Amino acid sequence: MPRPAKHDEARILRAAASLVAARGPGAATITAIAHAIGAPNGSIYHRFRSRDALLGRLWLTKAASFQSNWAQALDHPDAATAGLEAALSLPRSARADLEGARIMLLYRREDFLGDGWPPEMTAEAERLGKQVSDRLADITRRLFGRNTAAARHIATFAILDLPFSAVRRFVAAGEAPPALVDQLVSTAYAAAIKAGHVRT
Repeated sequence: MPRPAKHDEARILRAAASLVAARGPGAATITAIAHAIGAPNGSIYHRFRSRDALLGRLWLTKAASFQSNWAQALDHPDAATAGLEAALSLPRSARADLEGARIMLLYRREDFLGDGWPPEMTAEAERLGKQVSDRLADITRRLFGRNTAAARHIATFAILDLPFSAVRRFVAAGEAPPALVDQLVSTAYAAAIKAGHVRT
């Protein structure tokens, strides 16, 4: 039976995540990652063909995790509850993975997107983007009975923009969002959806 890999992909990505969360994408050099896990540079290149591919995989992994929590919340059969649970998924996800939250909220996808992304990773990024658009259109129709530009703007504000703004300040300070954030997001969400029913 072959021995398990000492420096597997998950371990490399965890080290890269810690470096990015602490000092930004520029800190996650191959040499720094290798040093963090006590491996030669060649062990990194054995798993990832380039630094771009490594950072791309890191971003995609964290984006998929946070987005999966958000999408699962939207499956709730009651539309108003689904939207609220989706909004609250961000502070909850940030508490569960503060490093991931720093990667997702403090940096742009372009900070991880280099010329070296393989086609399958580019396709995965496009799939994630399409999932957000499709699920927003669906919850907008469920909430307001229509998917007009105005209704979609309100749904986006309530479900994405509000929790992002509420959580980012704490994440930037290296702090998990306190429980009060959930209360504030819930109150603001309810007000936005109520206003949306009046305006749309």
